[in-house]
Formats: sequence, structure tokens, C-alpha cells
Amino acid sequence: MSDARRVVVLGRVVGLHGVRGALRLHAYTEPPERIFEYVPWQVRARDGRELDLQRVDGRRHGKALVFALPGVPDRDAASAWLDAEICVARAALPALPQGEWYWTDLEGLAVVNLEGIRLGRVSHLMATGANDVMVVRDTERERLLPFVPGQWVREVDLAAGRIIVDWDPSF
Repeated sequence: MSDARRVVVLGRVVGLHGVRGALRLHAYTEPPERIFEYVPWQVRARDGRELDLQRVDGRRHGKALVFALPGVPDRDAASAWLDAEICVARAALPALPQGEWYWTDLEGLAVVNLEGIRLGRVSHLMATGANDVMVVRDTERERLLPFVPGQWVREVDLAAGRIIVDWDPSF
């Protein structure tokens, strides 16, 4: 799918805020409040409803991020949007410097080691204290590989759809 039609989940509605229909948001962006810079939003509810927002009325409130949806007047109406995903078009994300990648671009890539042995595909990535970790799955197993370019990750080739790693297939 082209970047123009692909969407990326940047956050999730995690709670209610106040009595006027505001929602609390968990953002996957760094820093979290940067999520408000990426518009338009597509808000996808659990029940399949979608709402497109050209403008977002949101802010930091203490340690939380809160925002309001148009046409959601109170807490009861807002509760229908709990657990909704906040998505933006992949094309709305800024270009990154050479040697940096968005996780969404790495997900689904084939992972092969230096000997050409296929280890699986990137299912997803997760942050740890030391470094990010790729979860690589094939039909038989799941591997957790450190995403450390130059050490374990030797090459990321988005055009070819693969990541080359220095990794023993028995691990």
C-alpha cells in the first residue's frame, strides 16, 4: 500500500476526563504531546465507527493528554470512544535522517542473517531500557533481536523489504 493511503496508529484513547466529554489519550509519539502536531486524525472506535478530524483540540493536563471530539457533549457519549485508535496518514510523518526508521516501516520486513538464513518477519518492535527490540516470527518460533544498527542490525533495505542481521539462527 502506498504511503498516501497507509495509516499509522499514533495513540489510543485510554480514559475519560471530566464531565464535558473530554478523553484521555496515550500517545506513542516522543514527546507524547507531539501527537497534536500530526493532523488530520482518523479516530477509529472499537465498533468500527470512524471520525476524521482536520483540527484537534488537545492539550497536556498534568501528566495526561486530553482532547475533545466534536459532537461529543458529555461523559456518557465520550465513553463510546474508549480504546479508539488515533491514526494519521503515513505520508504526514516527517522524513527521517539517514539511518533512522519509523517502526511502522520496519514491521513486516523479512529478517535474514549474514549467511542468508531467513529468520522470519518483523512482527513488531518494543522499547526496552537498553535498546529497542524486534520481535521476529516465522512459522515455528519467535525471536527477540536487539535493534542495534551497526552491531546486530547490519542493513535495513526498505526497498528490498528486508533487514540483514548478525544473528545465530539457533538463538
